[in-house]
Amino acid sequence: MAPALVETVPVRTAPKAQLKTDTGFNKELISGNATPFNAEGELKGTDKHQAASFPNYLPVWDNETERYPPLTPFEHYDHGKDADPSFADLLPKDKAKVDHLTPTIGSEVSGVQLSQLSAKGKDQLALFVAQRRVVAFRDQDFAHLPIDKALEFGSYFGRHHIHQTSGAPKGYPEIHLVHRGADDTTGASYLETRTNTVTWHSDVTFEKQPPGTTFLYVLDGPTTGGDTLFGDMAQAYRRLSPEFRKRLHGLKVVHSGIEQVNSSLNRGGIARRDPIQSEHPLVRTHPVITRYIVGYKKEESDNLLKFLFDHIALSQDLQVRVRWRPGTVVVWDNRITAHSALLDWEDGQRRHLARITPQAEAPYETPFEG
Repeated sequence: MAPALVETVPVRTAPKAQLKTDTGFNKELISGNATPFNAEGELKGTDKHQAASFPNYLPVWDNETERYPPLTPFEHYDHGKDADPSFADLLPKDKAKVDHLTPTIGSEVSGVQLSQLSAKGKDQLALFVAQRRVVAFRDQDFAHLPIDKALEFGSYFGRHHIHQTSGAPKGYPEIHLVHRGADDTTGASYLETRTNTVTWHSDVTFEKQPPGTTFLYVLDGPTTGGDTLFGDMAQAYRRLSPEFRKRLHGLKVVHSGIEQVNSSLNRGGIARRDPIQSEHPLVRTHPVITRYIVGYKKEESDNLLKFLFDHIALSQDLQVRVRWRPGTVVVWDNRITAHSALLDWEDGQRRHLARITPQAEAPYETPFEG
């Protein structure tokens, strides 16, 4: 649950003028908020679409009336260090069916129920996801669990992150909701000025301790479309020449949460905390999505980052596409992947997912190895 200590500063403070969000077209500028949310349509259905399957997961923006204080550092322990690499508890040979989707990234697993894993199984889950980058577990009961039980499971992997602007289930601000309601066609408006809706990113990297092992599970989805792309950032790093990799080491980059908060406030949304910027190494195990490179002039930074962003986006041989089906839980390592949702359904069908976001260690640079 949310910490009890809050500051006596309103969560909603309407800006006197439009706040700065001029960082280009990115995920932060299309995050859902209360503006297009139709509570009656979600609870009772609309002329074209049924009611939400999981009303207890519908978003609210009134869990808090005051802002949270800044996040404080904590000691993170990665349980993957303790895992048996045979994965005997996670993937028992008599039950689990594993399909590797590409050589380096992406697997599908069936025959395993995540909610029933022992501590050893959870340790192995952390290691397996780090190795495979992203894993789709099919036929899971996560969505049917009481929300506090799902959060209890997620807490094994780190401290729960509370998103600074997103809607969350009533009473559970630790759950980040990805929600496009029935008859909500705002995605189509982006295509009026864009040729695609791909927005590669890693989640909340502006935090001092960004997420590690991360969970996203589907509640409702369109009949087709709304898949998620994942890219293998460790392999993308290895594709670079040794001299280029060497040049990237030692560089630091700025990650900003300011534009996301500004975009929310501009649209009448909330800001649970004051936004921050963080400097992280450009290379921990991979290059990550950033604002600019510290110590470089703007043109220098823009050109180098554009090369890295294009390298991520265009390296389709380092990507996997996950299709959502009922009962799917996708687990990924946010430290070594980037991802993008696809807003490619056009008829206003509901897309409703819940994310559990355990924070991990502060990024640090690994020694260069030629």
